[in-house]
Amino acid sequence: MAGKIRTGIIGLGRIGQIHLANLLFHTHNAEVVIASDISPKAHDYARDMGVKQVTADAAEVIRHPEVDAVIICAPTPQHVPYTIEAANAGKHVFCEKPLDVSLPSIRSAAEAVEKNGVKLMLGFNRRFDPNFARVRSLVSNNTIGDPHILRITSRDPAPPPLEYVKVSGGLFLDMSIHDFDMARFITGSEVKEVFVKGDALIDPQIRQYHDIDTAVIVLTFENGAIGVIDNSRKAVYGYDQRLEIFGSKGMAKAENNTPDNVIVHNNETVQTALPLHFFLERYEKAYRIGMQAFLDCIENDSPSPVGAHDGLMATAIGLAAGLSLKENRLVKLDEILNGD
Repeated sequence: MAGKIRTGIIGLGRIGQIHLANLLFHTHNAEVVIASDISPKAHDYARDMGVKQVTADAAEVIRHPEVDAVIICAPTPQHVPYTIEAANAGKHVFCEKPLDVSLPSIRSAAEAVEKNGVKLMLGFNRRFDPNFARVRSLVSNNTIGDPHILRITSRDPAPPPLEYVKVSGGLFLDMSIHDFDMARFITGSEVKEVFVKGDALIDPQIRQYHDIDTAVIVLTFENGAIGVIDNSRKAVYGYDQRLEIFGSKGMAKAENNTPDNVIVHNNETVQTALPLHFFLERYEKAYRIGMQAFLDCIENDSPSPVGAHDGLMATAIGLAAGLSLKENRLVKLDEILNGD
């Protein structure tokens, strides 16, 4: 594609603002033509950032004749409808996760993308974190040998408001879904079985929405590896994001990022900085790299680095985790994939 890729953004909440700033200031081959949001404050923000066309109507972004690619940061129920509309209009699509919580809906979006010959990339940003990407490379080049055990720790610094919990889709499809994608990405293998134990140990009120805030998830992979994910909505010391892969030739691990790497020693203690507070700080670089990867796959006409199949599988694992918790049993992923 000659010249800059012309983009339009739908949704200017926290994540939409991150993508807007990255498109404007941290990519070399994009411009923002138009942005949409229902909030007048969001309109002011976009104009202050230099976006000339702002609207409350997402359809104006999709139909805009100068837009090559649509960035979808709207609530989850709108992801698939907007993706299909954009694909049918011949626009490439970057969509935040999850693509949907329904496998048939995800498949309908995938069909529209394939039929219209456009790119679809999902916002699983952790794949583009330099530390996690390095771990993946050590697996793919066989440095650690055959993967045997994967351990992922993902704990938020504080639980979301109950109003958010009501509409979030639940822990597995809102929070853990990132870890499910990372599990597939790091091991290079599909998940075949899921077993979960979990409860609302931080805020019992979450139970009224049939949700939990604490979970341990055991995954069995098709390549024989075993994975363990532990999730919590509240780690009092900050955003805890650690990963370890153990294999036949060795082990690779990524620790938490901190504001600095200074360690203070004295006669009472040894101290180091707490982890970066939350995802905006922790994955700042990953968001930038991921957006550039989307633009590059359009410019070079190369495959999307995170496509519809990745979204389908992450959601399927999330649905399997929910069923496992509900029925207190191991769930085979084929049961989910073939059951709709």
